[in-house]
Amino acid sequence: MQAVAPAIPTIGEIARRIGVPQHRVEYVIRARNITPCGWAGNARVFSDADVERIADELRDIENTRSAHDR
Repeated sequence: MQAVAPAIPTIGEIARRIGVPQHRVEYVIRARNITPCGWAGNARVFSDADVERIADELRDIENTRSAHDR
């Protein structure tokens, strides 16, 4: 029987899940000082809670941007 390792998302995987470009995910991580829960080689990996926080921050940015455009 083969053990299945849990998927720990990298920036590219987060961008794919949320449906935004990687540079937007990178911006939120830097701007909100979100620290990775670990490293897989040179790739930063994040927890599911971090993914939710990143998605929430991106929604807040978009909502603020939309409010200013009105």
